[in-house]
Amino acid sequence: MPGTRIARTTWSSVSRRPSPTRDRGIPEATVARLPLYLRALNGMAERGIATVSSEDLATAAGVNGAKLRKDLSHLGSYGTRGVGYEVEYLVYQISRELGLTQDWAVAIVGVGNLGRALANYGGFVSRGFRVAALLDADPEVVGDTIAGLNVVHIDELETVIKRRGVSIVVLATPAAAAQAVCDRVVNAGVTSILNFAPVVLSVPDTVEVRKVDLSIELQILAFHEQRKADRESGGPLMAVDSQ
Repeated sequence: MPGTRIARTTWSSVSRRPSPTRDRGIPEATVARLPLYLRALNGMAERGIATVSSEDLATAAGVNGAKLRKDLSHLGSYGTRGVGYEVEYLVYQISRELGLTQDWAVAIVGVGNLGRALANYGGFVSRGFRVAALLDADPEVVGDTIAGLNVVHIDELETVIKRRGVSIVVLATPAAAAQAVCDRVVNAGVTSILNFAPVVLSVPDTVEVRKVDLSIELQILAFHEQRKADRESGGPLMAVDSQ
């Protein structure tokens, strides 16, 4: 369809509003690693660590030191030679770039097992996200109270998005319903969607969709497990590698 694109499929942290990092030319790969640095830094802050070297932070985040230093240079943070980075200030810098210094209202559409688990997840608030609404089409679910919120019927989607100031929608619907719900969400003005439904969504270029597909991640792990098994047994992989 003209003016639409197919949302990319990737495992990711939740995507925020269109980020200032893009406007300032920060590479997407760097943006994708910033949450890793933030998680490591928050752990250090909780342990009372005031400063950290680039190598120690890189190790904690699972990247190499050169890549981390280059990533942080995009934020204008270069650390101090012989001292490293101030943990609290770097937490603030990264949080600001990711848009986490604001309060983001999130609506979860689809309150099955996954939707309920997401609604009850306590880590959202500490990371700048507030679950503001739960919606479902099942009359047996509508009206239930989950994590202090009443489940609202999907017919009220547009009204709920407007009244509760929803910025991000999490889709945890069955695949067959996902595109129709996505279209309504987009028409209601939401431009950031986290998609757990096992389907690729078609959205306008102005809408950011991040897809989380656990089955794909498991298949990738299975691939690596099979490769290890083939190496150990001298199976088909060895024959391929020898060519």
